[in-house]
Amino acid sequence: MDSTILATFFEFSRTAFSMSPAAVVLLWIALWAVKADFAQAHGLDKIVALSNLCFAIPLAVFGAEHFSAAGGISQIVPKFMPWPLFWTYFVGVALIAASLSIATKIQVRWSGLLFGCMMFLFVAMMDLPGTLADPHNRINWVLLLRELSFGAGGWLLAAGALARKDGQGSKLITVGRIVIGIAAIFYGVEHFLHPVNVPGVPLEKFMPVWIPGPRLIAYLTGAILLTAGVSILLARKTRTAATYLGGWILLLVIFIYGPILVVSLLDPSTDVKVEGLNYFFDTLLFAGAILALASATPPTDS
Repeated sequence: MDSTILATFFEFSRTAFSMSPAAVVLLWIALWAVKADFAQAHGLDKIVALSNLCFAIPLAVFGAEHFSAAGGISQIVPKFMPWPLFWTYFVGVALIAASLSIATKIQVRWSGLLFGCMMFLFVAMMDLPGTLADPHNRINWVLLLRELSFGAGGWLLAAGALARKDGQGSKLITVGRIVIGIAAIFYGVEHFLHPVNVPGVPLEKFMPVWIPGPRLIAYLTGAILLTAGVSILLARKTRTAATYLGGWILLLVIFIYGPILVVSLLDPSTDVKVEGLNYFFDTLLFAGAILALASATPPTDS
């Protein structure tokens, strides 16, 4: 085996390969933790019961990526912060710790709150300055709203835990509802303007030619995002709207991003593998954030 093959194998094992076992391990932990709630839930509430699972698994995957690809990730740490490699590993530890807490529902009031704060700091330090520097770049706005949604999802998980414990968390729910509502409306519009891009979180990747009906999927997803987003933003049938929207995004993860992931993992390029993993788990995390809103919203707001 020559040095090139060894280097390729080593690179793959440190990036894509490290992310995959993290997903499998957290999947089993989350399934074990959610089985009772899932069994007791009825109808669409079974989808809502998956909120912690959908949220926790991507955090473990991205935590593993921070360790296996620390050199590359450290390059995006803001230049004004010292010790970029330290912060890369620190965030990796934080993501894995948060994923275990959220998956097992242990101290979610703290892990969700702190994860949300971390994401909002990322937005303030990286996404917002980049977006304001190039406001005509739609991808910058998509990423900014995605990161805000992730942070809002963490706060919504914390709000749900607080509500179950002492009836608090309403302000966190309000913030999360507004962020998710705005993101859904913006993404809905983007689906009609750019129907050939991947659905859910409308980034620059195009829908593969082997997926049938890409424009139909885009327009349907856009309509669902717009309808649910307006309902969520206006606080009308919030729980129902978030449940349907989160359920639809979860279906996209399984039936659109799942096949894309499989094809990506079969590609010899490590970059393609990691891209497929990131698209899959980013969209799953977005679904988890939306379902966290449904879970945190009182049944009276259905």
